[in-house]
Amino acid sequence: MAIKTWLTETLGIRVPIVQGGMMWVGRAELISAVANAGALGFLTALTQPTPEALRAEIRKTKSLLKSSAVPFGVNITLLPAINPPDYAAYARVAVEEGIKIVETAGDPSPILKYLKDNGVTVIHKCVALKHALRAEKLGVDCISIDGIECAGHGGEYDTTSLMLLSLCAEQLKIPYLASGGFANGRQFAAALALGAAGVNMGTRWMATVESPIHENVKQAIVKASEMDTVLVLRKFRNTTRLHKNKVSLEVFDIENTKKDVQFGDVAHLMSGQRGKGVYETGDVDAGVWSLGMCSGLIHDVPTCEELVKRLEREATDILSKTNALVVPTAKL
Repeated sequence: MAIKTWLTETLGIRVPIVQGGMMWVGRAELISAVANAGALGFLTALTQPTPEALRAEIRKTKSLLKSSAVPFGVNITLLPAINPPDYAAYARVAVEEGIKIVETAGDPSPILKYLKDNGVTVIHKCVALKHALRAEKLGVDCISIDGIECAGHGGEYDTTSLMLLSLCAEQLKIPYLASGGFANGRQFAAALALGAAGVNMGTRWMATVESPIHENVKQAIVKASEMDTVLVLRKFRNTTRLHKNKVSLEVFDIENTKKDVQFGDVAHLMSGQRGKGVYETGDVDAGVWSLGMCSGLIHDVPTCEELVKRLEREATDILSKTNALVVPTAKL
């Protein structure tokens, strides 16, 4: 039996499971494995230093696919920056290379019209219903709604996935995905019951065989509980969930004890290059790195194919059992 939703019917994937964009992690090795397993993977555009480097990564991903018909996408995150990347150029490369699915985050406006004019399906990731409604009005095709349980930027509202999905069911007119805290088949089934067209996972994909990060980091995820994350940068309205290590705890301490604290006081600790070094060297205390609360539900490092099959099997079993709870009449 198969699970059929808007995601599978519109995008041509086998299972309504997504691997969202992850900085330094969303590269060809992982995306191709996710795609070959029947799910939807997104290359992270800004992991690549230039648009032309993204072009090369797209082509590398294609070379690793079982078939040229297997779909995958590109994530383009558009956030305020002193020296913003050339988002338009990244989007242009994606279109030129035949990418038909793009995941956006931040403000999609600068590239949305171009993507839609070129027949691209846009899935927009956001952390609040008001942002989802705005994106719907702008013309995106699908929302990926991120609860505060998520790794990385979960917003300033502390709204859980359970509440966000229920709000989306009430107010959105376009499909939506469950994102933030999802890692197993039981949660997958719950997301479908809440009206989601599928689940979008990040941390769970990091702990897979094909994930292009050091084995030490994968094992740290397996060992972590739901209590092993920390929220930092709240004082600067840039709340970020990280693995609770020496560096993130130092950031937390400075942010919450230093008088008149400024971002400059922690900027050196929040360096993206230091975080990249964690994934390369396996020193989990070398810098900050994102981790979702769902780490408490991650107990092994399977292949992407094994993970997808497991999620599909568990969700199907749970949905079947749940359906059996509905009977013609109740005993009084």
